[in-house]
Amino acid sequence: MTDNSFAPSPAPSDVTVEETDFGFRSVRKEEKKNLVRGVFDSVAGQYDVMNDIMSLGIHRIWKRIFVTELGPQPGLTLLDLAGGTGDISFGWLKAGGGPAVMTDINRSMLSVGRDRALNRGLVSDLSFCVVDAEAIPVRDMSVDRVSIAFGLRNCTDKLAVIREARRVLKPGGRFLCLEFSRVQVAALAPIYDAWSFKVLPAMGGIVAKDRESYQYLAESIRMFPDQEALADMFREAGLSHVRYQSLSGGIAAIHSGWRI
Repeated sequence: MTDNSFAPSPAPSDVTVEETDFGFRSVRKEEKKNLVRGVFDSVAGQYDVMNDIMSLGIHRIWKRIFVTELGPQPGLTLLDLAGGTGDISFGWLKAGGGPAVMTDINRSMLSVGRDRALNRGLVSDLSFCVVDAEAIPVRDMSVDRVSIAFGLRNCTDKLAVIREARRVLKPGGRFLCLEFSRVQVAALAPIYDAWSFKVLPAMGGIVAKDRESYQYLAESIRMFPDQEALADMFREAGLSHVRYQSLSGGIAAIHSGWRI
């Protein structure tokens, strides 16, 4: 009888390497978070300026609509994932929402958001935490609203994020996502493509001194699921009454689902 206790490990060619997208590139799943962290470390200081450039300022309107959809009320709590420089958390508090926790996986972005909150006097009902949205360190059924704005496309396992959002929601709680989506107006598509792949990276090079990061941001939008595909992911994660609202011809969309 042959003893296989010390059988050789499979050759590297026999090992399946899990990959994911980083823009138009395929990278190992375990590499993506560090790559994304590098992008946002680079652009954190100019992030708000570049958001205005990327969307011609329209992101401010989209965020106002998004905050209204969150339905801020004094007795409700908000967990803001990928909170960036704070626009959603600030909007929630200014609209009369209850205590908010602003999170981001990127410490540089969160530091910018914290400084902006201090300057605006918005720290009494706002706390900050470095959080990986795929593994939220919050107990089950503990918050009323979970938000993520322009952050889901940068996550490695998007379905894991949505499942985590549902897990931490109280019954009757709601998860909302604002994200760039699929243009639905045919005449707008070529203009949008030219803006995304020619103008935006060039402006990133001029304003933020970082053309490559903004090339990635443009590519990441194209790799993100379209409206129907993302709605299906919400349902797969166990959310109910899933719906979406396209904004500006589908350039962006708000998706929402409830924990029943």
